[in-house]
Amino acid sequence: MSEKHPVVAITGSSGAGTTTVKNAFEHIFFREHIKPLVVEGDSFHRFDRAEMKVAMTKAEAEGDHFFSHFGPEANHFDLIGETFKTYGDDGKCKRRYYIHSDEEAIEHNERLGGTSYTAGQFTPWQEIDEETDLLFYEGLHGGAADDQTDVSSFVDLLVGVVPIVNLEWIQKIFRDNSQRGYSAETIVDTILRRMPDYMNYITPQFSRTDINFQRVPTVDTSNPFIARDIPTPDESFVVIRFKDLKKFDVDFIYLLNMIPDSFMSRRNTIVVPGGKMGYAMELIFAPIVHRMIENSRNG
Repeated sequence: MSEKHPVVAITGSSGAGTTTVKNAFEHIFFREHIKPLVVEGDSFHRFDRAEMKVAMTKAEAEGDHFFSHFGPEANHFDLIGETFKTYGDDGKCKRRYYIHSDEEAIEHNERLGGTSYTAGQFTPWQEIDEETDLLFYEGLHGGAADDQTDVSSFVDLLVGVVPIVNLEWIQKIFRDNSQRGYSAETIVDTILRRMPDYMNYITPQFSRTDINFQRVPTVDTSNPFIARDIPTPDESFVVIRFKDLKKFDVDFIYLLNMIPDSFMSRRNTIVVPGGKMGYAMELIFAPIVHRMIENSRNG
């Protein structure tokens, strides 16, 4: 952890909704004139798209039916930890990008001077030595740990986004079907294959997070595999849990007054209407980030 060069990590499983948190931070960065170094979680996958297919086929042939993007065999947990530590030490680190789409490929090829990378590949690692105010990570493993690395130990603010599991599956099914064209059967197979890694490497992160945001629907999601639509924000509540109340000096009275229809469910937990999730995030994170930057600039 670093006071001079803070590291903020947003972690959540595939389809969890980390984009909402990312948007809240972007608003705060704009208002506070903060220049972040954005690091994408997908850039730490061990294999590109073609290599992952080969690795999965090899694992299947060897009797491993649970090889997935969620586990350490398919990711560089050590490099995530190294990146966070290096940035925390001197404000510099290496970064690359995973190219998700043809549109991103065009953008990165132009940025790299006419290269010919395609969707599913990585750009080269590049040394980032420009001056930035903090490192901002968003991805699967911002608080991951195995027997060699505990990524969370290098993070100053670790945020978890974890809807209840049925809602998470509904969001994933709809996203993978509409954006990636996967069939329902393929998506369910993916969920089942990832389950051991989900239990061993994704879920434990949420015991290490400083703040968790868990969206809970108020409609029936008993069978997520036949759901016709995703519950809307207004059809849900968001449970916000703070691990250490002293670390960020949380003012619950202020939050309750500012967020209509919010209430406390435990001494470290506030519940807000789903439609107020983004607003609540900005109220919570703005003073935390402000103090981080103030300390780093005065340190």
